[in-house]
Amino acid sequence: MTSLPKRVPIPKNGVDYREKIVLAPMVRSGELPSRLLALHYGADLVWGPETVDRSLIGTTRRVNETLKTIDFTRLPSHGAKDPRKDQAESLIYRLHPEREGRRLVFQIGTSDPERAVQAARVVAADVAGIDVNAGCPKPFSTSGGMGAALLQTPDKLCSILEALVKEITPEFEIGISVKIRLLETPELTETLVRKLCATGITGLTIHCRTTPMRPRERAIREQLKMIADICRESGVACLMNGDVKNRAEAEQLITEYGVDGAMIATAAESNSSCFRSEADGGLAPWREVAEQYMKFCLDVENRWGNTKYLLNHIVPGKLLAHNEVTSSMSYQQICKIENFGLGHFEARAKEVDDRLGITPETLSQGRSGKKYKRSMATGGSQSKIRKLEHEAKNNLAERSVQEQPVAAPAVALNV
Repeated sequence: MTSLPKRVPIPKNGVDYREKIVLAPMVRSGELPSRLLALHYGADLVWGPETVDRSLIGTTRRVNETLKTIDFTRLPSHGAKDPRKDQAESLIYRLHPEREGRRLVFQIGTSDPERAVQAARVVAADVAGIDVNAGCPKPFSTSGGMGAALLQTPDKLCSILEALVKEITPEFEIGISVKIRLLETPELTETLVRKLCATGITGLTIHCRTTPMRPRERAIREQLKMIADICRESGVACLMNGDVKNRAEAEQLITEYGVDGAMIATAAESNSSCFRSEADGGLAPWREVAEQYMKFCLDVENRWGNTKYLLNHIVPGKLLAHNEVTSSMSYQQICKIENFGLGHFEARAKEVDDRLGITPETLSQGRSGKKYKRSMATGGSQSKIRKLEHEAKNNLAERSVQEQPVAAPAVALNV
């Protein structure tokens, strides 16, 4: 009689990562519309972008009745100890409970067990799992002892996971997981994986690159079987990440290396229909993907800078439309791009622009806008006017990326 493989129990509100092909956590590329797009095209689960514990602690949980979302907001401090109460609140995290809630894994950036628990407790009731980022190599993460820096302090990483398993799992009945990178040698990787699997986590994702490696460097898969075997022995689900291009390739790699699932990252940035099987239609044309993405952005009133950033990935760079996306400064302008096919969104685009504060008057804000008005009033040259107008547009785009004011919701719940 064959014994069943060992499995760490999946809490009733959690999710099993086995047999799942999922959207990887990506800063800017993992915001709500991108996650909805991935789910639309067949992703089984979606990871949100890494959110640092300190930014989440102290936020207010708001039910946005208009958008049907849950928003986590706070007053912007700009470094001050006491933020001004008359400012519009900043949106830290937005999720859609109906469309993604039980398929959303929240990834946290942390370097401290106590803060990790405090931050996780804010969002745990609204997601299917909490994932600790121990793989990001970017300085904004590692300089705070987070991300890939945790690979050099395995005891600290284990203490963070143990604290989350002890405090969050029983209270909210969701699982805890971790995402890591390969270490310098297979032996070091093996030792780390064994330690992590002993903490009580339900899932482990291995990005098949070392910390110094860049995305353009080929993923290293030689250690995958060893890592998958250790996870299987411990009953922990194992996902692989790195150079996975589509569902068909993910399924082939899962079989070849014995892992339980796979993440798709870069390929999903440019075309989320990579999650769709060939039987269901395979890779969709970029125009279809752009239109569906635009619909989701307008549905949830995504901040303009983030929408523009993703559209620049979706629209092929060699096309004239790509240049027009790059120079656009509002949802309405996107709808007016010739041959883009988004004209039917124009009425809704105007509504969203107005709600986000993107109006013709915004061009006259800031230093470039003042120069623009002065040049217009004094009859400046057309080339100079166009240059100043372009500067003003860029300033607006930068502001919209950094911060999105949140309209007053119908219901506010303090956490």
